[in-house]
Amino acid sequence: MKKVEPLAVPVTDDVPQSYGFEPCEGGVCAAEGMLAAGISAGFRKNPQRKDLALVAAEESCVCAATFTQNRFCAAPVQVSRERAAAGHARAVVLNSGNANAATGEKGLEVAYQSAALVASALGCDESEVLVASTGVIGVQLPLDPFEVGVPAAAQALVHSAAAAHDAACAVMTTDTVPKEVSFSGQVPCGLGGAPVTIHVGGFVKGSGMIQPNMATMLAVLSTDAPLTSEAAHAALLAAVGQTFNKVTVDSDTSTNDSCFLFATGKAAGGITEPIDLDSPAYPQVAAAIRGVCGDLARKIAADGEGSTKLVTVYVTGAASQADADTVARSIANSPLVKTAIFGHDANWGRVAAAAGKCGVPFDQYAVDIDFMGVPVLRAGLPLAMDEDDMLCRFEAPEIDIVISLGAGEFFSRMWTCDLTHDYVRINGEYRT
Repeated sequence: MKKVEPLAVPVTDDVPQSYGFEPCEGGVCAAEGMLAAGISAGFRKNPQRKDLALVAAEESCVCAATFTQNRFCAAPVQVSRERAAAGHARAVVLNSGNANAATGEKGLEVAYQSAALVASALGCDESEVLVASTGVIGVQLPLDPFEVGVPAAAQALVHSAAAAHDAACAVMTTDTVPKEVSFSGQVPCGLGGAPVTIHVGGFVKGSGMIQPNMATMLAVLSTDAPLTSEAAHAALLAAVGQTFNKVTVDSDTSTNDSCFLFATGKAAGGITEPIDLDSPAYPQVAAAIRGVCGDLARKIAADGEGSTKLVTVYVTGAASQADADTVARSIANSPLVKTAIFGHDANWGRVAAAAGKCGVPFDQYAVDIDFMGVPVLRAGLPLAMDEDDMLCRFEAPEIDIVISLGAGEFFSRMWTCDLTHDYVRINGEYRT
């Protein structure tokens, strides 16, 4: 019998090492000119849990941001969206434990007042301070913890990996681990095109209510590359579209999703050439930003509420990019697919059904499916499968599903996780 070869998956371009970048220490503080702090300010009942993060540049710098497209957006989203349009900022203050969503004019007032407290502590204009919140929806956010916490956090601001880690911990809600990463590499942005070492890093929180439509729950990224405002915005939008927007835990889009990118321009002591869209250094820096976002996106999916597996869904052979994305999202969101993975069941029928239900036209007899490199369906018909072997393969922490529609040349990748008993328990007990 002729051996059936596994499906080929296109190589993606969000691996920083492909562009000369390597992992480094520092998280959001890897970039020169970035400071961070994470403290317990009293938003949570447990004083041992950090719940207020402050991330600031040493001075006002280029800043780009993306926000949730959920129409029921929170007060901090409204405030930060308005201010981020200027293309520069000094700091962002983030709290966990309370989303400040569905809180009306009072919620907006608290968002503005918390930013004013940060501006006073840093000696900058209020318009240069962004705000973000995460937690329970529909509960008024108190100002008192900001009044106590902001001066303390400002006093604690420092350029260190430990401070970056504290900030990453302070924004966690149902996350089981803090999520942060950073890379460094050389790009030709020095005077006369000389190579300069730049850093890109950041942190993210997100574990449930995850199907972003811009970024993810809350993310703060930074780089010391001298990006122009236009270049920072373009790089962030491209990165978000290919990474955070390709994550789904439970198909729900938060009211508070916000992603911020600070570009200090402090690499090489600031003796650099500006990086615009047509600069030779732009592709490398954009790839590094995309790589940071990709790493953080995978961490979100791997830490999905109650999850035991990181699942990557690849769709190839689609007639259009929209078709590829739609099919990938349908499979990644399918409760039946996700529960089958939890049960270690190579149930290709659920994958086929999820692909077929989403309205994308294709010929079912042109469809091929693989689980973890094992062909299970070819030309719409099942192949013999060693069930014991598949059970062993499902013990792996990462599960890959590949489906080819046989309809074109377009490709999509989506990250998700399995659906477990603990997901129901965590969300059933969220407010209780």
